Amino acid sequence: MTRVAAVDCGTNSIRLLVADCDPVTGELAELDRRMTIVRLGQGVDRTGRLAPEALERTFAACREYAAVIQEYGAERVRFVATSASRDAENRDDFVRGVVDILGVEPEVISGDQEAEFSFTGATKELTGHDRLERPFLVVDIGGGSTEFVVGEEHVRAARSVDVGCVRMTERHLVVDGAVSDPPTEEQIAAMRADIEAALDLAEETVPLREARTLVGLAGSVTTVSAIAQELPEYDSAAIHHSRISRDRVREITGWLLRSTHAERAAVPSMHPGRVDVIAAGALVLLAIMERIGAEEVVVSEHDILDGIAWSVA
Repeated sequence: MTRVAAVDCGTNSIRLLVADCDPVTGELAELDRRMTIVRLGQGVDRTGRLAPEALERTFAACREYAAVIQEYGAERVRFVATSASRDAENRDDFVRGVVDILGVEPEVISGDQEAEFSFTGATKELTGHDRLERPFLVVDIGGGSTEFVVGEEHVRAARSVDVGCVRMTERHLVVDGAVSDPPTEEQIAAMRADIEAALDLAEETVPLREARTLVGLAGSVTTVSAIAQELPEYDSAAIHHSRISRDRVREITGWLLRSTHAERAAVPSMHPGRVDVIAAGALVLLAIMERIGAEEVVVSEHDILDGIAWSVA
């Protein structure tokens, strides 16, 4: 066994996984998994730069994670940064801060690399499920981008497009510095058009409609699952490998788009950092399901973070 630590720093959240990995048997024993909403991508779509307050929130989380990694004595650490830091002019400030705190340089990976990690993390334990038809389509709906990956045991085609829950919210639902509460029909239509255009781009290189099983990753999808199951609190065990029908996703998305901030915040399984962006994330999921005709989505709590851990081991 090799004890590894994997950090995934995205547009909306930063996450840590400490695990013991056995590359021979394929076993990954989770020791600690945690997530912090830092909104690193705050304003990046508009300004092209990482905001000072967003950097400080991220560095505060890194300091917490450094203590956890030291406590567990991880032998190897890999820090992967995705959409927001790819887009930012001042990403060197981000890199220097992470190196100072964690002693490792964050790898600002491409969308294709992000897709590879997501696919490995999500499907490694699904390949033995005979009831799940192949090929898989893995969709990782992040804050700034969404990754689409089609494959069986390995990736056949992948594409990253710039639609995510934070980017869509900031681009279409923010007026005078505040999120519309709830959004207008015109705002929803503009957001939907943006998502459909991104799906057109994804289909240029990824055969989305060939997929027989849709696997959904990341906070927007897992939160929709928690709402669908009416969980009294966020429960990873109940969410992992749950199946949500397209009709249920459509129903939840409609409610999220009609609801106020207070109504969404009152959902017991809702993370406070997702209240303003969950409606956009749910709409991305619904648009994907309608585009490919998926009757249901299989929800996975194992994602890019697990793929990063495997790459270290």
